[in-house]
Amino acid sequence: MTVSEEEERARIVSIKGSTVKAKGLSSYRMGEIIYVGEEKLIGEVIAIEQNTATIQVYEPLEGLRINDPMFLTGKSLTAELGPGLLANIFDGIQRPLEIIKKMSKSGYIKRGIQTNAIDREKKWTYEPKDKKKGDVIRGGDILGKIQETESISIKILVPPDVSGEIIEIQEKGEYKVTDPILVFRNRIGDKQELTLMHEWPVRIPRPYQNKLSVSQPLITGQRIIDMFFPIAKGGTAAIPGGFGTGKTILQHQLSKWSDADVVIYIGCGERGNEMTDVLREFPKLIDPHTNNPLMARTLLLANVSNMPVAAREASIYMGITIAEYFRDQGYSVLLTADSTSRWAEALREISGQLEEMPVEEGYPAYLGARLANFYERAGQVITLGSPYREGSINITASVSPPGGDFSEPVTANTKRFVRAFWGLDSTLANRKHFPSINWQNSYSGYTKEIEEWALESGLENWGRYRQEMLKVLQKDNELEHIVELIGSKALPADEQLIILIANIIKEGFLQQNAYHPIDTFCPIDKQMKMMKLILLFYERANMLVRNGCPISLINSLRTVNILKRMKEEIDNEDMTQLNKIEDHIISDMEDLGSKYGYKL
Repeated sequence: MTVSEEEERARIVSIKGSTVKAKGLSSYRMGEIIYVGEEKLIGEVIAIEQNTATIQVYEPLEGLRINDPMFLTGKSLTAELGPGLLANIFDGIQRPLEIIKKMSKSGYIKRGIQTNAIDREKKWTYEPKDKKKGDVIRGGDILGKIQETESISIKILVPPDVSGEIIEIQEKGEYKVTDPILVFRNRIGDKQELTLMHEWPVRIPRPYQNKLSVSQPLITGQRIIDMFFPIAKGGTAAIPGGFGTGKTILQHQLSKWSDADVVIYIGCGERGNEMTDVLREFPKLIDPHTNNPLMARTLLLANVSNMPVAAREASIYMGITIAEYFRDQGYSVLLTADSTSRWAEALREISGQLEEMPVEEGYPAYLGARLANFYERAGQVITLGSPYREGSINITASVSPPGGDFSEPVTANTKRFVRAFWGLDSTLANRKHFPSINWQNSYSGYTKEIEEWALESGLENWGRYRQEMLKVLQKDNELEHIVELIGSKALPADEQLIILIANIIKEGFLQQNAYHPIDTFCPIDKQMKMMKLILLFYERANMLVRNGCPISLINSLRTVNILKRMKEEIDNEDMTQLNKIEDHIISDMEDLGSKYGYKL
């Protein structure tokens, strides 16, 4: 961002929290970026009253004084979009932290640092598409491509609000992001240049041609999600949970292993050590889908809890705008936000400084509208321009309700706008059961679409397996209170079997170790086979129980421990060993039946 040559000067008349008030400009524009003070701290106009503008500042205000100057830029808060975004980490307003570190010459961000998000000096090998002089271009058209990383090829797009007739076009070659690659004549006859990058205001959704119905799942490799509470590509999911329930680790797992093409991870107001773990771990990981470094398709936005609260509010919009840019190229994008509660707290703090009337728990009255606008930017779409392509944005956002109270305003409002709800349970977390997704209060609104996809993909038993397992878990939950009073041995044999099978499902299927080299990710084929084996064991055991077999004999079978350990002991690609377990189940049950005279 640069200050206009005809910059107008204003003066600070009030400083409060992360906001300042200014007078002295002939005009103000909502959303305009203004430089504040002699150090030119970055701020944004968020309220205008008569000739006074309120500016939220994205940097600490220590040292600012009344009557310090203000400088107009004439621009809104925008995202720089082009090659050079992936494998990088930015702050909440898209300043590259590695560059800032070098400029600051320390581990702390100096105030007033201004730098470009995309490197202006690096050259990229640009391969133009079949466009020629005289062709008409429209918003969203693909002009060419650049191989940005080992995993992702960037399409150079005509900005959505641009159209005209080509009068000059460059050939294949090495270009900086600011070099013109095409000159066109716009609708009013003026010449304009297009470069490898363009900008887009973050608070305005990028347009698309049409929004589609979701039709296929986002495969995450997490069994309780893929099999019980799936999310579709283009879908939305909330991950609410109290402190220590594993929200961040689950977000990391989704970012690492989901089959999205591009991952954007937003650390919004979380602890610095958690973001440090991400920065240390992600560069070491290998993408299971491409065998390239995971960072080759990942972008990180960090605005941790000790950074300015105003930039935290902006980071969500910055992340979703960058996600829309990759969506418009035809990619499936996973946007992971950790957490929207910290974002809502930033809204509450800024609202308080504006002296707006609060509603429940001090949050602004527009909290629900802001959440709705954010989640509405997810979806599967037909993009603008040619050639035809489809892209999607999947949003998974954690929520941090105080004390794990899901009735608090952020969680309650979030439930209105998401179709998948993965409620984390502190009781499960205390038992070291992770992911601590509670199967009683979680749900997915995508099961109908996923079941149709499963039928077309040769997984016709997915819906049946899911229903049977959930039925067992529901019955087990009902029996839990009785067991606490009279003990499990007082129950009928068929109900004791329910408890045994539920225990196998919980330990052998739903629990998943994020740090185990095999269990951290589980492919769909293995998940389906595991479900089949557990239900086969249940079916055979149920037949024995109906013919009088004691539960103690069934519980003593070697197969029980095999079913609990197969998730970690059998390699993800070794389906032969899983087939052998099926043989073990059949032979163990037949041996038990023949030894004691029970019929199968």
